[in-house]
Amino acid sequence: MNRSKKKILLPLATLVAAGAVAIGSGATFTSTTANTASSVTSGSLNHTNSKANAAIFSLTNIKPGDTVNGGLVITNTGSLDAAFSLTETTSTNGFSNDYLTLKITNTTTGAEVFSGTFGDLVDGQKNTLGTIPAGAANSFTFSVKLAQDAPNSQQGKTASAAYQWDSVQLDATTTNQ
Repeated sequence: MNRSKKKILLPLATLVAAGAVAIGSGATFTSTTANTASSVTSGSLNHTNSKANAAIFSLTNIKPGDTVNGGLVITNTGSLDAAFSLTETTSTNGFSNDYLTLKITNTTTGAEVFSGTFGDLVDGQKNTLGTIPAGAANSFTFSVKLAQDAPNSQQGKTASAAYQWDSVQLDATTTNQ
């Protein structure tokens, strides 16, 4: 045989023999992992109103200089933080010249929600109250005052308002856990 053919065949024969040993030996390392069933559970959005379907305040025979206070507690009973709002759904005010005023305060945060003439919240317009975390409660005080200088022409007048509290989940965020 030619010397150059031997040079080529000898390394080729060595490679074939090494491959046969590796395949035939069964010496293969492996690794396996598994995951249990992954799951997703949706959160809940609920809230309670300590005076649901009831008047926040009621006063008859108000006279100049009187102030009536009413309060309630809004509790986020859901599992999601939520943005809350207050809407005056209907209102009437028979008093004139800003003699009857309303002040709404979130006494938990100290934030003033509204201060002005009774009924001047725009009916049907949501007023932002901010975020109430899941499980947290916020107390609100409604103070209605008949001005000390209200004249005799304000006798026998009436005013009323109805309110609605709304909560909306916060914008979606992505978390890696």
